[in-house]
Amino acid sequence: MSELTVATRYAKSIIDLAQEKKVLEEIRNDMGLFSETVKANHELQAVLANPIVGHSRKIKILDAIFGKKISAMTDAFFKIMVNKSRAGLLYATSAEFINQYNVIKKIKRAQVITASPLSESNRKQIVDELEAATGATIELHAKVDQKLIGGFILTIGDRQVDTSISNSLLRLKADFAKGINE
Repeated sequence: MSELTVATRYAKSIIDLAQEKKVLEEIRNDMGLFSETVKANHELQAVLANPIVGHSRKIKILDAIFGKKISAMTDAFFKIMVNKSRAGLLYATSAEFINQYNVIKKIKRAQVITASPLSESNRKQIVDELEAATGATIELHAKVDQKLIGGFILTIGDRQVDTSISNSLLRLKADFAKGINE
């Protein structure tokens, strides 16, 4: 069974339990904290995935890092995963938990890349238009890439809109090259 399939099943089980106990938001915050911590510290993921590091040592490391920052349910879930030799799946499980949470709450992630920082009014306009088009709450992540020259690249799900000047110049160059070769 693939790692993603297993992580999906574990995420589904913790999400179901969190909904049953009415602590979904709290567990979402815990999983977000864990996910961001592992993203920022790849050594933590390496230690959790390493079969040479004992279960008790992994639990002590998790306790030292997260301690009282996470709920008792999340702490118990982490300990179960570690004791079942599934600590290497914790990051994938937390990421899948967040994905499933977003589906339940109708939250879609979008990314916009612009040549210069977005103003707050432009950001709000993009979010408002995407929410109207999708019927979902939009979580917008903005990046700046000066190579775009102008315009933007908007990605939501598997769809992308590229209005950047650099892309337009590349298309124009390709059209000219095609026209010369014909």
